[in-house]
Amino acid sequence: MFLQRVRNRGIQLGTLFERAAARHPANVLILDHDLDMAPEFGRRATVAEAADLVDDIAARLWAVRIRPGDRVVVHKTDGFDITLIALAAARIGAVPVLLSPALDGHTVAELVRRTDRPYLVTDATKLAALPRSVFDRAERVLLTSGSHEGAVELAALAGVPRVPAVTMPPDHPTLITHTSGTTGVPKLAVHTGRTLQARYRPQAAALAGIVHGRETVAIHVSFVHSRLMTALALALLRGFPVAVLADSDPGAAADLFARLRPGVLEAHPNSFMAWEELADDPREPLAGVTLFSSTFDAIHPRTVRRLLAASRRRAPLFGQLYGQSEVGPVVVRGFTRRRSAHADGRCVGMPFPGMTDVRVVSRDGKPPSSENPGHIEIRSDGRIVTYLGEQERYDAQVSADGWWRMGDVGYRSRWGCIHLLDREVDLIDGFGSTLAAEDALFSKLEQLTEVVIVPGSTGEPVPVVCTRDGAPLDLDAWRVAAAGLPPMADPVQRHLTDLPQTATTKIKRLELARWLAAGNGSA
Repeated sequence: MFLQRVRNRGIQLGTLFERAAARHPANVLILDHDLDMAPEFGRRATVAEAADLVDDIAARLWAVRIRPGDRVVVHKTDGFDITLIALAAARIGAVPVLLSPALDGHTVAELVRRTDRPYLVTDATKLAALPRSVFDRAERVLLTSGSHEGAVELAALAGVPRVPAVTMPPDHPTLITHTSGTTGVPKLAVHTGRTLQARYRPQAAALAGIVHGRETVAIHVSFVHSRLMTALALALLRGFPVAVLADSDPGAAADLFARLRPGVLEAHPNSFMAWEELADDPREPLAGVTLFSSTFDAIHPRTVRRLLAASRRRAPLFGQLYGQSEVGPVVVRGFTRRRSAHADGRCVGMPFPGMTDVRVVSRDGKPPSSENPGHIEIRSDGRIVTYLGEQERYDAQVSADGWWRMGDVGYRSRWGCIHLLDREVDLIDGFGSTLAAEDALFSKLEQLTEVVIVPGSTGEPVPVVCTRDGAPLDLDAWRVAAAGLPPMADPVQRHLTDLPQTATTKIKRLELARWLAAGNGSA
């Protein structure tokens, strides 16, 4: 789109910290964990010190003969050094390929194979869980910690000469991430410097219009997701102190927020759901938040209401960005204390003027509506350029006139708001929107921490529920809350940790449905 293209020279990931340090050298980076690769870095450093660490890691990668255009798969124990290694690889012109620590060993081995003999950066613990075949499929295996026969320890390369940053063309691949894997083996999404910069543009414009002073930004986003790159760029280049969390535990988050008093909070929807209890913390850890930002999925109205009520700022905003790994954020909507999400919680927002566009295409020749949702399709220069090794699969999602099919169904209201009703693969015949039903249940039952409605073994809608602290579900309250909804089977209660999740903490609905069909649906 036009405003995404003007003077778009690419995001230049490899020099992000360096450029931020040049503008704001005393700005700080705060972590809630130690770095596996550099434990001496500590949990609080200047942006200039972080830039130096990226430069140091880049020199070590260069020393093992990684060169511009080479692919570097990063699959290691969770931590912010995943991001730093990715930036270091980009700094020398290589292409980082980020694989979630939660992926199983055989999936990792398959993605390494698909990446065509990359360098593999891992650690001894993760390497021990991978098939031996990764040594045959990788050019070299590099360890951030520990030791293993046949692998190179990056710690042994400390002090190697630094090398100049390499600037790659803006249309060259600069980052490869994987899709959520909710529908099978993840796809490898190829981003260029130009596509990532196109994603940065609308978010930067929105942030500038909302946050006017210098605020501490707290981020809890998957370290292997492209969103973290743009979130860091947004904060660091404006000189905002940044706190990066690896741990979403509400208690740990409350301790950190009570001390830092963040003004901007970015997290996955499921993390925000878990943090609802922070609204009751007497230390008021969310009191300073002026902007809550959620990028990955529509969020439940109850969560929005509780978090906004916990802020003591005059006019806090909950910003909801709807998008996808392949395209970045496409539409935006803001909630305030006065603008309730209850009336239309499925409304995910409007496109960014001049930057993104959305249409809804009929599935059956009839106009899309709330009763007959259509395919949601988008246009954005932030769209990836291919799925690595799966060009035909990529082409199948792009129409002849350039629209990208999201895999979601919904409709557009008379005011232009996009209403997301379901993933296409999650539709249950005759039920209506499962997401809307889940919203309704959340709003009426405070004890719920998760509810997912999936088809059971005979196709009937089965609600799988999780409750706060694992307390037994109040069945009388459930029946009252579900009275106005389409008929469902009895709820199946499980612990949240038992449910299959993606790297961004989304529930893998198809896998959960298969689990139920295998006879695991008894309470």
